[in-house]
Amino acid sequence: MELTVVIPVYNSEQTIGPLIDRLHDCLSTRLLEVILVNDGSADRSGLVCDQLAGKYPTVRAITLRRNFGEFNAVLCGLTYARGAYTAIIDDDFQNPPEAILTLLDAAVVGQYDVVYSRYAQKQHHWFRNLGSWLVNTLTTASLGKPRDLYLSSFKLIRREVVDEIVRYQGPYPYIDGLIFRVTRHVTSVVVPHMARSEGQSGYTTRKLVGLFLNVFIGYSLWPIHLFTGFGLGLTLLAGLLGLVLLVAGLSRDAGVAGWVLVGWMVLLGLGVQLLFLGVLGEYLGKLFMSQSGLPAFVVRSDSGVDERRKT
Repeated sequence: MELTVVIPVYNSEQTIGPLIDRLHDCLSTRLLEVILVNDGSADRSGLVCDQLAGKYPTVRAITLRRNFGEFNAVLCGLTYARGAYTAIIDDDFQNPPEAILTLLDAAVVGQYDVVYSRYAQKQHHWFRNLGSWLVNTLTTASLGKPRDLYLSSFKLIRREVVDEIVRYQGPYPYIDGLIFRVTRHVTSVVVPHMARSEGQSGYTTRKLVGLFLNVFIGYSLWPIHLFTGFGLGLTLLAGLLGLVLLVAGLSRDAGVAGWVLVGWMVLLGLGVQLLFLGVLGEYLGKLFMSQSGLPAFVVRSDSGVDERRKT
């Protein structure tokens, strides 16, 4: 199999059919498979995906039992992918399917493990752009990502990297974080970015905050180092302040009321403790959930392939 295209599907019954038709038109000369992962859509997306699996022998439709999230759906698709390269593309037509060939050419010519898309002009809502900027800034610091590399959802991944990504067993996959745990041999190419033709983005404030916390806590130890350094600095500051209070207590010119300083120190100490306990709780919570056996995805149905391909 030359190429696998993974498409996470969520409430896109109007766009997924035309997208698959156009994708087959532009990739008709390639040995292709398409994996649609219906991530608990509330509309008729699951039915449309099953119909597309019946229409095209290259299409596999997988429906999850509930909405697990985009990265979980992508991880599900990567688990079933068989192509030498796997492209991940959204279901909203903002990335034209023809651009997959641009990513593939760049990967083959440059022998890159991963090729990201980047846009001369993004058509996302400003809130989505703000969230993307925050996550990209955080991943630059925590994952060692090149500062000028935009981590777009539209990308192409080599088979060997896919094999490493799907080894992840926890319930909180972050595909770009897993990529940078495996390789740094990545690049990006400019592709068109179109305005959304139907519906609206599924990225709510809650999901963006969850993604931010997942990247912040789940894929790097630098927050621990940051807060450890912060705690050490406060400890040294408290020690110096203790010396100042000692000198002031021995001096007749002490002009600061002791209860004010004690109250300030108690309040500061309580705030620092709560902050550290919160961070520690996040880490312990992630560890507990990861070890509890919660799956990253659960398949409800699998259609469009024969039994030999399902093994």
